[in-house]
Amino acid sequence: MKDQSRSRIVVLRVVVLSILLTLFGRLAYLQTADGAKYVQAASNNRVRNIITPAARGQVLDDRGVALVNNKTALVVSVTRSRILSQPHAGAAVLARLARVIGIPVAQITNIITPCGEVLKNGTRASSKTGCWNGSPLQPVPVRSYSSDNAAEVRRVLAIAEHAESFPGVQAQYAPVRQYPQKSMAAHVLGYLGPISQAEASMAQYRNLPSGSLIGRSGVESVYDSQLRGTNGVQKLQVDMSGTVTGTVGTVPAQAGQNLVLSLDAGIQKATEAALAKGIATARTQRDPVRGTNYAAPKGAAIVVEVGTGRIVAMASNPTYDPTLFVGGISTKEYRALTTDPGQPLLSNATQGLFSPGSTFKIVSTAAAVAAGDSINGIYNCPPSLMIGNQRFGNFEGEQFGPIDFRTALIKSCDTVYYQVAYDQWLRDEAALKAGKPAQEVFPKQARAFGFGSKTGIDLPGDLSGLITDRKYKLNFWKQMKAVECKRAKTGYPEVAKTDPARAAYLLQLAKENCTDGYRYNAGDSALFAIGQGDVLVTPLQLAMAYSAVANGGTLYEPRLAKGFLSADGKTYSTLPSVKRGTLPVSQSVLAYIRSALAGVTQQGGTAGFAFAGFPFPVAGKTGTADVLGKAPTSWFASFAPANKPKYAVVVMVPEGGTGATTAAPIARSIYDAMYGLAGKPSLLGPGGVLPSALPVVRPDGTIAPPGTRVPVPPHRAVTIPKPTSASPSSGSTRAIGAPARLPWSEEPRRTTRGKP
Repeated sequence: MKDQSRSRIVVLRVVVLSILLTLFGRLAYLQTADGAKYVQAASNNRVRNIITPAARGQVLDDRGVALVNNKTALVVSVTRSRILSQPHAGAAVLARLARVIGIPVAQITNIITPCGEVLKNGTRASSKTGCWNGSPLQPVPVRSYSSDNAAEVRRVLAIAEHAESFPGVQAQYAPVRQYPQKSMAAHVLGYLGPISQAEASMAQYRNLPSGSLIGRSGVESVYDSQLRGTNGVQKLQVDMSGTVTGTVGTVPAQAGQNLVLSLDAGIQKATEAALAKGIATARTQRDPVRGTNYAAPKGAAIVVEVGTGRIVAMASNPTYDPTLFVGGISTKEYRALTTDPGQPLLSNATQGLFSPGSTFKIVSTAAAVAAGDSINGIYNCPPSLMIGNQRFGNFEGEQFGPIDFRTALIKSCDTVYYQVAYDQWLRDEAALKAGKPAQEVFPKQARAFGFGSKTGIDLPGDLSGLITDRKYKLNFWKQMKAVECKRAKTGYPEVAKTDPARAAYLLQLAKENCTDGYRYNAGDSALFAIGQGDVLVTPLQLAMAYSAVANGGTLYEPRLAKGFLSADGKTYSTLPSVKRGTLPVSQSVLAYIRSALAGVTQQGGTAGFAFAGFPFPVAGKTGTADVLGKAPTSWFASFAPANKPKYAVVVMVPEGGTGATTAAPIARSIYDAMYGLAGKPSLLGPGGVLPSALPVVRPDGTIAPPGTRVPVPPHRAVTIPKPTSASPSSGSTRAIGAPARLPWSEEPRRTTRGKP
């Protein structure tokens, strides 16, 4: 027994000794090898970071005119740690504050409560209830007041005057976004919105406190990081109770860069005014087919510098005032914008898809030559043409007999283009029957002109449009076959209640698409040649295509950003033009097309009346695109001067009638304003050009026009990353191809065997 007891004691001693050795070993490790880490962690527990927001950069036009800047607003903020240190957790202070600023105590409590903390009702504060994801020591903005509202400002300043009654509450002036030009260029500029809790975890928004504003659309979104700058940080030392005991260090905020656009404020204003006036005029004109006035619900107009691809003006009507978003837009105001049939928050220039009509004939002319037709050949222009069992006619049944391509463009003869497209379709069908691939010259040429893919503009929401071919038709038919076949049986009773003729047409179309909707038939080819059928483009795509024809064949990516200026003027950078590709068209054919387009605005051309008396030749093309159940879309695409092009102007008005009566006069008004032909000074610089250099910063920090003699600091290159957008729908600017169903597009005009 004694031996057993002695053995147990020995084992117990060994176990105890092992435990002690382990504990001492771990303690030694923590104090030596890992000691520095824990010392730093303990130190961090006593340091709190206070964010100092950086001033956001301005957005300037090409001459330095402020399109977006900052103004002073009175901001009421609450420091939660100081409130909680008051009797009853600051209930009396919050009650007094609520009476002054007109926000319920419960709402203020939610705003200043850190996200994730348990509220009084047992729930955790989240972004849905409005919470704070910054430091508890950081003053939390709860409401801001415009300095323009003198009455509210005087009332709120009582907080500062009676600070003893509002411990932990500050009423201080701070910069907020201002749009000096009101709604001008709203779709280009965009607006700001508060960062969400989910976004706060993203790499590009790291360290941004709750309530920070980021770009939500336009260039405010694409160039958000450059405009936003870098927030400063003040490191405060605190004790166990959270009381500040000292300052560890301070990193000052760095103001955001000023973004300089190629947009010209004067031309932008004139473009928007011309578009609005033209739409209003169209609504007073009678549609002879429907017996009612044209609806003309919206429109777009674009001015491009053809030699660089820079956007000089981009107008979309209807528009909105981005000032509504300053300080937070109300639910009522936002609902009004999103339910408006005109969709004012969306840009018709980049996010609207429309059939281009005869403006597309520059593509078809180049395609016909690529298919083997002579640019100097003679082609018959009858009033109509039978293709299969379907008759295709000119817009008003005109006939011009044997003509060349130049006259076909000037007079806008559709039947010439129907015939050359049909001939190529026959050649492709013969090749397919022989086991050879179809050339599909017309769709390939269209894609070479930039249609069917995104333009690459530095704006979110750049759409690809739609260019169809045999492969697309087959894939789309596979996706839609079940739907089409169901409609072939049930018809469209909901449409028949108000429009029996349209319901019958849709039923006929559904029956055809159910059985052989995968076929790229002769009717598809004919309509493609005149920019109808399934062809859908954005006005910006058309503007860039006409710019390429004007400059000799270079297809540019459209650009709005011209460069950046630092707030102090010590650094600046310019952004080069971006070449997207080269048109596969010879210089002789391009020269021929330019010459023909110059004839469109002369006497006898479809735009001759709109440009009567203009002092120098303008090259252009009218377009009148039919839309099922609606009045035609009015187009005019152009560039000037015709002999030495500098600017392209494209105008589009849906349900606006013919291109000659609505879009062309709008374009004429834009040219009049640009060149000073409407009794006003020219909006262009000497020699009819716009400044190529950036504005400069004066010693006092104000912006001066390019060429102003002020001390200019040495240039230091600034790396500008490829534009990106916070918008999840924007994607790559070079994505090729069209979606199966495109947002906000016209109902395409599809062919049937019995009706165009």
